[in-house]
Amino acid sequence: MGDERDEKAGECSIDRLACESVELTEGPAVRGAVEGAHRRAGGLTSDGKLRSGRLAGLTMWQAVWVLSWPVTLESFLNSLVGLTDTKLAAGLGVDETDAIGGASYIMWFIGLVVMALGVGATALIARSVGRGRLGVANAVLGQAVTLAVLAGAIVGALVTVVAAPVAMLLSMSEGAGEAFDRYMTVIALGAPGAAMLFVMIACARGAGDSKSPLIAMVVRNIVNIIVSYALSGYDITRVGEGGVREMVFENPFGFDLGVTGIALGTVIGDVTGGGIMLWMALRGRWGITLKRRWLRPHWHTVRRLLRLGLPNFFETFGMWIGNFMVIVMVGWLGARSAVEGGGNGLLGAHIIGVRIEAFSFLPGFAMGMAAATLAGQYIGAGSESMARAAVLRCAGLAAAVMGLIGGLFVALPHEITALLSDQPEHLDNTPALLVICGVVQVPFALAIVFRSAMRGAGDVRVVMMLTWVSTYVIRLPMAYVLSGVDIPLPDGTFIENPSPLDWGLSGLWIGLCGELILRGVIFSARFFFGGWTRVRV
Repeated sequence: MGDERDEKAGECSIDRLACESVELTEGPAVRGAVEGAHRRAGGLTSDGKLRSGRLAGLTMWQAVWVLSWPVTLESFLNSLVGLTDTKLAAGLGVDETDAIGGASYIMWFIGLVVMALGVGATALIARSVGRGRLGVANAVLGQAVTLAVLAGAIVGALVTVVAAPVAMLLSMSEGAGEAFDRYMTVIALGAPGAAMLFVMIACARGAGDSKSPLIAMVVRNIVNIIVSYALSGYDITRVGEGGVREMVFENPFGFDLGVTGIALGTVIGDVTGGGIMLWMALRGRWGITLKRRWLRPHWHTVRRLLRLGLPNFFETFGMWIGNFMVIVMVGWLGARSAVEGGGNGLLGAHIIGVRIEAFSFLPGFAMGMAAATLAGQYIGAGSESMARAAVLRCAGLAAAVMGLIGGLFVALPHEITALLSDQPEHLDNTPALLVICGVVQVPFALAIVFRSAMRGAGDVRVVMMLTWVSTYVIRLPMAYVLSGVDIPLPDGTFIENPSPLDWGLSGLWIGLCGELILRGVIFSARFFFGGWTRVRV
C-alpha cells in the first residue's frame, strides 16, 4: 500500500492539469478527491467505448482499423526503403550488398535502444490517456524525447568505435569491410535524430494517433529513397546475353558516393521525419503536447519509463545478440564457401531473404501496434475483458493476412527474389529461404501480436524471459545443428561442426523458422493463461 500511495503522489506531482493546486503534503482525502474528479474523464461508456483520447467514441473494430491501417502503410513504406537500400547496394556489387546486410543488424542495435524507450512511453501514455490523465501523458512525452536524444548520441558513439571489429567478426571481405565502416560512420552521426523520430512515433501511437506518424514517415521515406539514389551513383542495368550487364538507365546525378550516399539518404530522411514529428508534438496534434518544462529531467517519470523500458531493452538486446550470432554463422558459412572455391555472397542472400520476409510480417506488426495501444487503453479504462477481446481480433487478422503472404512466398520464390537482385549468388540461395519462412507465417503472426499486446500492457519482464528462452534454448542451437556451420579460426583452419547434418544456409533458416513456431506456442500460452492484464505500470 505504501508503494501505491507513493506512485499516486508522484502522478499528482506531474499532472499539472489536474493537481497543480494540490500539495503532496496534504491529506489523502484531498488528493483522492482531486484524483477521482480527474479520473471521471476516462473509463468506458455503457456500450464499451473509450471516453478519452483520439479513440474516444469508437467501437472496437473501428479502433482496430484506425490504429492498424496507418501503421501497415507506414511499415510498408519503411520496408520499401530497406529494400531500396538493398537493391541499390546489389546494383553496386556483392561487397556492397554484404556491407548493407551487416549494417542492418547494427542499425537494429540502435533501434532496440529506441524500442525500449518507445515501449515504456507507449504503455504509460496509453494507460494515462485511457484514465483521462493527459498531464501525465504530456510529462511522459517530454521525458521520452529527452532520453531518446541522449541515448541516440551514446549509441552512435559506441557504433563508431566498434564498426571495424564487427566487420572482422562477420568474416567480410576487405572491400565489404571498408564499405561497412563508411556506412556505419554516417549512420552513427544521425543516431540521435533517428532515436527522437521513433520514440515520438511510439508516443503518438500510445495516445491513439497512427495517422500523424504515417505522414511523417511517408515524407521521411520519400526523402530517403530520392537522396540515396541521387548520391549512390547507382545505374539501372540488366543482365543481357552471355551474362554481360547492359545499361538501362544511367543515374542523372553527378554523385558517385556508393554506400556512403545510401547512408546519407537514411540520415537526411530521419532528420526530416523527426522535424515533422517534433512540430506535431509541439502543436498537440496527437491529443498530448510536448511542453518545454517536461524536457528537463523529472526523475519520477524517468524511473517509470526505465522500469518498463529496461526489461524491454534486455529482452531485445538478448534477442539482438542471438540474431547477431545468426549473422555471424552466415559469415562463417560464407568463409567456408570461399575457401572451397564458392562465392562470397551468402551474407547478401541472407539479408535479401530477410528484407523480403519483412513484408510478410508488416500486417502482424501493424496489428501488434494496435493490440498494444488497445490493451493499454482498455486496461487503463478498467476493462480486462475488452483488452483481451481486442488482442484476439488483432491476432486473427494478422494470422489470416500473413498466411496469405506466406503462400505467395512458397508459390513464387524465384520471381520475388529476381525483383530485388539479379546477382547469381542471390538467385541461387534466396528462393529456398522464402519457401522455408513462408510456411511458418501463422504462428509467427500470433507471436508478434501477443508479445506486442503484453508489452503494451506493461508485462515486459515476462516477455523478456520468454524471449530469452526461445532465443538461446531453441533458436541458436537449432540453427547451429541444422546448418552444419564450421567455426573459422585465425590461422585459416576450422572447428568442425559435430552435427551429422550439413544443410548450409537453408538449414540455418529451417532452425530459425522452427523456433518461430515454438515462439508462437509460448506466447499464446502466456496470453491465454497468464496474468498480463493485471501488471502495474
